[in-house]
Amino acid sequence: MQKKARQDDDGQDDAEPTGGEAQAEGAGGEKLTRKDYEKELRRLQAELCYLQDWVRESGRRIIVVFEGRDAAGKGGTIRAITERVSPRVFRLVALPAPSDREKSQMYIQRYIQHFPAAGEIVIFDRSWYNRLGVERVMGFCTKEQYKRALQTCPQFEKYIVDAGITLIKYWLEVGNKEQKRRFEARIDDPLRQWKLSPMDLPSREKWYEYSLARDAMLDATDSDHAPWHIVRSDDKKRARLNIISHFLDLIPYERVDRPKIKLPGRTKKNAYDDEVTMQKRSWIPEKY
Repeated sequence: MQKKARQDDDGQDDAEPTGGEAQAEGAGGEKLTRKDYEKELRRLQAELCYLQDWVRESGRRIIVVFEGRDAAGKGGTIRAITERVSPRVFRLVALPAPSDREKSQMYIQRYIQHFPAAGEIVIFDRSWYNRLGVERVMGFCTKEQYKRALQTCPQFEKYIVDAGITLIKYWLEVGNKEQKRRFEARIDDPLRQWKLSPMDLPSREKWYEYSLARDAMLDATDSDHAPWHIVRSDDKKRARLNIISHFLDLIPYERVDRPKIKLPGRTKKNAYDDEVTMQKRSWIPEKY
């Protein structure tokens, strides 16, 4: 089936099937237009700004964990959340592979140092659940390390919640056909081949191994104090809107009164022609 390139809502090109396949349809079968998506996204992003003010004012600490299959749409969802808010409040943590030093530490140690202080929301793009997913499937940890992580993870998260931190966990579930389509789109597009990590293609090959790891993880760590929230992500736009809406509903925030802002005028003290002094500087060529 031929594909045509389009600009995705997070500013990246994506491949969209042409032909009879229905795209961007929800449970009701209605298509979500780009105009409707952008209008609703803007409304939700405005609410995220109100949430941001409240978190900063109240000193709340929030952790949001994003997990899921490769190409499930985690990155685009996180960009939609953080696009309009301050990185001083919404901090994104996307850790690389552990160094030799980090491998010698307690497994959870490299994540704890990124936990939020008062007035912060920390978003983990993958987290300590790496051990229960990719590390298990790809053989990057021993069976004993995996079993220990499976047993201690709920206890660790109970400690987080008891310390007064709000912990929210999302699992993005993309279907077999849609994951295949997204991988093929990345392979065919040289502008997006960089998105293919060394783990992506093996994850495609080991689909059922990842399914078994997912099921075992959810069974062991879907607790009352830190439940998993499952997101259907075959439709990226709807997944983003559903997640942001759900996230806002989970936090009992209130709108904080903002002081009125007035732009001050320039004083005449130390006035001089500062544009003239800039003419001798090295300016870049204006090609556009």
